[in-house]
Amino acid sequence: MANIDKRKFNKGTKGVAGRKPKSEEVKLIERLTPLEPLAYKKLKEGIEKGEFKFIQMFYNYYAGKPRETKDITVNNEQPLFNLIIDSEDNNTIDIDEILD
Repeated sequence: MANIDKRKFNKGTKGVAGRKPKSEEVKLIERLTPLEPLAYKKLKEGIEKGEFKFIQMFYNYYAGKPRETKDITVNNEQPLFNLIIDSEDNNTIDIDEILD
């Protein structure tokens, strides 16, 4: 088998990856525009029924999605280093000796 240069398939290579052309977005918006009144009507009906997904979608677009936060808690304390105790005579070993 011949050694084929696959670098052209890497992301960022012209024509392979990246954002779709603006013209495609414009075409899609033009196709969806006639459905806009129907979409608003269905959104309103869902909100009036009290359906959570419709209310959530409304507020995600109206006020923006809330920022995700992660609660990181430490359940136990971790020592920065371990002290080694000599069990025979119960003397602690100087940690600087070990590190040098």
